[in-house]
Amino acid sequence: MKNNKYIPKPLDVSDIVLPEDITQLIEIIAKNVHETWAKYRLSEGWTYGPRRDDELKKHPCLVPYDQLPEEEKNYDRRTALNTLQSIIHFGYTINPPE
Repeated sequence: MKNNKYIPKPLDVSDIVLPEDITQLIEIIAKNVHETWAKYRLSEGWTYGPRRDDELKKHPCLVPYDQLPEEEKNYDRRTALNTLQSIIHFGYTINPPE
C-alpha cells in the first residue's frame, strides 16, 4: 500500500546565490543530467518517439541535449542549480580550475 500522505520536504536553498564563476557549471551539469538519464533509458530499451509511450518505451526527449525543448533544458538546469546550492548549503566549497 502506498502512502498518499507523502509531502516532499526539500532543502530550502532559495537564499543561496552561487558565485558567478560557478554559475557556468549549471549548463554543464544540466547537460550531464540529461545524458545520464538518456543513457539509463536507452539501456532499459527505450527509443526515441515523437510522443511518450510507456508501453512501447518511446520518449521524445531521447535526443541530444542541444535538441531538447527549452522547457526540458530548464528542468535539467533546475536540477543542476539545486544540486550546486545544496552542496554550498552543506558547507562545501566549489572552486573553479586554475
